Amino acid sequence: MERARPGNAEAQPGGARSQANRRKRTATYVLVHGGAHGGWCYQRVARILRSAGHKVYTPTLTGLGERAHLVGPAVDLDLQIQDITQGLRYEDLSDAILVGHSYGGMVITGAADRAIDRIGHLVYLDSITPYNGESLADIAPELMAAARAQGKVVDGVELVLFPGTEPIPNYGVTDPEDIAWLQSKLTPHPYKCFDQRLRLENEEQLWKIPQSQIVCTSTLPYRDPERMKLAQEAGRVWDIDTGHDLMITEPRRVADLLLRLASV
Repeated sequence: MERARPGNAEAQPGGARSQANRRKRTATYVLVHGGAHGGWCYQRVARILRSAGHKVYTPTLTGLGERAHLVGPAVDLDLQIQDITQGLRYEDLSDAILVGHSYGGMVITGAADRAIDRIGHLVYLDSITPYNGESLADIAPELMAAARAQGKVVDGVELVLFPGTEPIPNYGVTDPEDIAWLQSKLTPHPYKCFDQRLRLENEEQLWKIPQSQIVCTSTLPYRDPERMKLAQEAGRVWDIDTGHDLMITEPRRVADLLLRLASV
C-alpha cells in the first residue's frame, strides 16, 4: 500500500515529467458522486484533470443536486446506475476511467456491469466495493441505520442525509468556508437507493476491469482486504490522510493519483 503525499515533481509518478508524458494520450474520466452530493463536488478535481488535457464528465444522479426536483418514488439504485450508463452511451464514451465516491461505488459497479465495453478502469474513491446481491445498507448497516433514524418522509418518499444530519459530520470537511459551501449544496437522498440490492449480470467480465482504490487513511483498519484484493494485487491502493470528502479537502492529491491512471 502506498501513502499519497507531496514530493519531488520529477520523482513522483504524478509529477511534472510523467504528467507531460501522459498528455500525449487524452483520457476520459467520469466522476460519480456519493450520497446527498452532486457533480458539483468534483469541481476542483475536474479543473485539474482538464488542465492536464483530459476529458472529464461529472454527472449528477437523478433526484440530487441540480436534479433534486426530479426526486420521486421511482428513484432507486437501478435508476441512478442508468443515469451513468445512458451518459456513457449518449456521449459515445469508451475506455472511460469510471470513478465512484462513497455510495458512488455501488453505482459505478452496476454501470460497469451493464456497459463493460465502455469502461477501461474502475476507481473506488473512499467507497465500498460491492458484491452481487448486496445493498449499501447490507455493507454499512450502522451508518445507514444512523442516517435513516434522522430521515423524513416527504411527499411519499423516504429521504435521508438532510444537510447537517449525516452520520459523518460534514463528511470530514473541516475548513469553515468549505463547510458552508458543502452545506449549501447538499440535498437529501432517497433511502430506497441505499436499500436496493445490486444486480450484476456480467461478473466474470466485470472483475477483469482494472481497479484502483483511493481511500482515507482513517478507514483502512475497517476495510475488508478481500474487497480491495484486485487493486492491491496491481499495486494501486493509495491512502490519503484526510476526511471522507477527499475530492474537496485534497483535490490535488486525488487528481494526481487519477492522472497516474491515464497511462495504465
